Amino acid sequence: MQETPFCLSVGHLLSFTMSDSNSTDVTNPSTFILLGIPGLEAAHVWISIPFCAIYAIALLGNFAILFIIKTEPSLHVPMYYFLCMLAVTDLVLSTSILPKILSIFWFNSREINFTACLTQLYFSVSFSTMESGILVAMAFDRYVAICDPLRHSTILSNPMVTKIGLALVLRGVILELPYPFLARSLPYCRTNIIPHTYGEHIAVVKLACADIRVSSYYGLSVAFFVVALDVSFIAVSYTQILRAIFRLPTKDARLKTFGTCGSHLCVILVTYIPALFSFLTHRFGHNVALHFHVLMANMYLLLPPMLNPIIYGARNQQIRDRMLQPFTHKGT
Repeated sequence: MQETPFCLSVGHLLSFTMSDSNSTDVTNPSTFILLGIPGLEAAHVWISIPFCAIYAIALLGNFAILFIIKTEPSLHVPMYYFLCMLAVTDLVLSTSILPKILSIFWFNSREINFTACLTQLYFSVSFSTMESGILVAMAFDRYVAICDPLRHSTILSNPMVTKIGLALVLRGVILELPYPFLARSLPYCRTNIIPHTYGEHIAVVKLACADIRVSSYYGLSVAFFVVALDVSFIAVSYTQILRAIFRLPTKDARLKTFGTCGSHLCVILVTYIPALFSFLTHRFGHNVALHFHVLMANMYLLLPPMLNPIIYGARNQQIRDRMLQPFTHKGT
């Protein structure tokens, strides 16, 4: 039987094409086949090295952040509670996709259950939304700490921090819940081959042999709403922060105060710039190679979990001193 145009367009793993199932309606296929990074299959083993390093650093760094904050009473304040939320989000986000990616690279384990694929899809979008919301909460914490420091402990009390965290979780869970249900409702009768490393939303729904505009428009609307709303809140917070900083009498005081925001600003850039770059290349980079699209879709999910603990570990003196404490004790 003649191969499908889709398979010809990606041009690999012909042994995985479902020549028999291409001609039959499969409303919910039992499994999908993940190609990995199309066009770079021969280099998968080499590509796995940085991916594995990213995952190892993300695990060690975020668990270290959680351990340090838990065991250090002086860090039991709102800023570090939000940092704990960020660390947990990063751990779930990276663990939801990286083990499967590495199994593709190392063991050629390309099959993924249909339900597992949709679960991957849901976790990647929902926890990305939670992470964006946590950055807003951290910006609000910096705003209160700098613009209204005397009321900081009153405004951001432990119950309030808990409510903010719960609201961010519910926002991510509810806003992204239609994604897997919309994807599941579509009929898949062309192919079950996904030219990607994980169950990415657009890569999955493009396999459907039905109108995907509802799913596509919903995904675009939610992404635009979340990013526009969160970036706006962050921008307003930092506008007020900068106004307060410029009112300080000395340059040293201004630099010291602004330095308390440095880690958060770096994390914002690490989170939003790769995501924006991936979004723009996906929507407008029609002439960009497929493997580049896939790599960008991986990087915007994998880089923040690796870099966030490094940023806070390098820039935050309390966390840095706590991390270096075992080594400094050995040297004395």
